[in-house]
Amino acid sequence: MNRRDVAAARRIVIKLGTGVVTHPEAGLALGRLSSLVEAACDLHRQGREVIVVSSGAVGMGQRVLGLSKRPDSLGLRQACAAVGQGHLMALYTQLFGQLGVKAAQVLLIQEDLADRDRALCVRTTLMRLLELGVVPILNENDSVSVRELIEYRRNQGAAGPGLEFGDNDGLSARVAVAIDADLLVILTDVDGLYTANPRTDPEARRIGELADVSEEALARTAGTLAGGTGGMTSKLEAARLASKAGIGVLITSGHLPGALVAALGGEDRGTYVPPAQRRSAHRRQIASGGPARGGLVVNDGAIAALRERKASLLPIGLVRVDGEFARGELVELRDGSGRVHGRGLVNYSSEECRRLVGRHSSEIASILGFCGYDAVVGRDNLALSEV
Repeated sequence: MNRRDVAAARRIVIKLGTGVVTHPEAGLALGRLSSLVEAACDLHRQGREVIVVSSGAVGMGQRVLGLSKRPDSLGLRQACAAVGQGHLMALYTQLFGQLGVKAAQVLLIQEDLADRDRALCVRTTLMRLLELGVVPILNENDSVSVRELIEYRRNQGAAGPGLEFGDNDGLSARVAVAIDADLLVILTDVDGLYTANPRTDPEARRIGELADVSEEALARTAGTLAGGTGGMTSKLEAARLASKAGIGVLITSGHLPGALVAALGGEDRGTYVPPAQRRSAHRRQIASGGPARGGLVVNDGAIAALRERKASLLPIGLVRVDGEFARGELVELRDGSGRVHGRGLVNYSSEECRRLVGRHSSEIASILGFCGYDAVVGRDNLALSEV
């Protein structure tokens, strides 16, 4: 049944590690990357939404600059990232474009997903790109952020020693949570988690499903992958974060030809970590994440559109605005009798919403002097009451 869930996933985040994008000597694995892009395009044509989180900017920059080995100094790594990121994105644009699919670059730092307002902006951008049929290509902005470039040791404590997220593993998990993905696929150079190191132990067996990312599982996976910063420990930490938020995680090979297509077709490939809970963590937080700062009174037509067509709340559906709130804050959606039909994160302040009551989305720019969003509350930032 869990493999059926993988095959049924509609919104998928695919993370490509450095060991997948490049060869050990830092040369670009062009054939492998082309094959994975083709697989992503096949998913796209099936109507599935695909977001790619790609490492490899430092390795690409190293290659472009003619450096014979991976730089040791932080400054040189950041310079390699700055040079390599443009070349890497140009390659993705070309590979996707040859197959008739548009790609877009989105560079993030961890703080973009930690801050509520910035996370809302990231989510809105990614959702709009998906609506436009574009495949977002994400990476941590290594030229200004050092989190991915350095392996940090955790403080000694109850959790014990280990590695923080590296090689975009944590970023991919946080992006998956931010956009309510159905599935996070982490591609690496081995076909999942094994009972022992498959490179040194011929008796090692692949673990097809890991019901829970326990400390015991993490303890078996110390070490890093050649050329990158994210070992299996980092990938399991990312899997634990996503699983707790209700997202299934598949760790599988990005090296084996056809492995991604086979896995997403429901075959027993890699290691699957099922979601610990089914309901979207994002919508759960909206539904019960503290008191609302105000209310939007909407007409019956808007309520029907929200429930029956899973639409966003447009300004033409507004009847009245209650209370004072800022952009990105939590508000209730009410009908004329005061009954609450749901809650959501609002795209405009209370003052701006009052000016938009009953107006068309096409009028937002002329009324406010700018148009950040067509909707007052986007569908993906809305949790309706179960009635």
